[in-house]
Amino acid sequence: MLYQFYQKHIFPHLLNQVMQTPSLMDLRRELLVGVSGEVLEIGFGTGLNLPFYQSVSMVYALEPSNEIFKLGQERIQAAPFLVEHILASAEALPFDNDTIENVVSTWTLCSVPDLVKSLHEIYRVLVPGGTLHVVEHVLNRQNLNVQRLQQLLTPIQKKVADGCHLNRDIELALLVAGFELDEVKYIDAAGIPSIGQRMLLTRARKPA
Repeated sequence: MLYQFYQKHIFPHLLNQVMQTPSLMDLRRELLVGVSGEVLEIGFGTGLNLPFYQSVSMVYALEPSNEIFKLGQERIQAAPFLVEHILASAEALPFDNDTIENVVSTWTLCSVPDLVKSLHEIYRVLVPGGTLHVVEHVLNRQNLNVQRLQQLLTPIQKKVADGCHLNRDIELALLVAGFELDEVKYIDAAGIPSIGQRMLLTRARKPA
């Protein structure tokens, strides 16, 4: 009962604040400035990406938590394009094959329950040549001490941060899923603890 209260009424507010860390907002801007047309956003959260879309006509906002989605109403109302709430999971996207040109995921692939199935679904709905735009905190390949901490603390992190994994190798998972990586950039984000500081910014393309 107490844990459910935390998940529904406390964690959404904590998440909303942490995800507005300036270095993370800068990464959102870098990722999204060139995205155009219709977009499927996986893990819409509280709508923090909305101000950074410059040439978007429609955002399908996939967010399985009504409590989190409600915190973004002010941003949604201010958006100069339509935002449609999709109450579904990344593992079962309610879209036909080969229909979406751009999928965006910012700090969501760390917490989807089934990463392999989620990437398979994203790949399925993307048009050939379509792009998955990703920013995610990842397993630190360069620092073994941090990597050990990530492995050790992930079970705890999953409990306090709604399923978030500290130890996922997202680049490898994208390649295994069949994506071609057009851009791969690793960044240590300022203001974030070392166990979650290593970020991957990438554009993963479904082969044409």
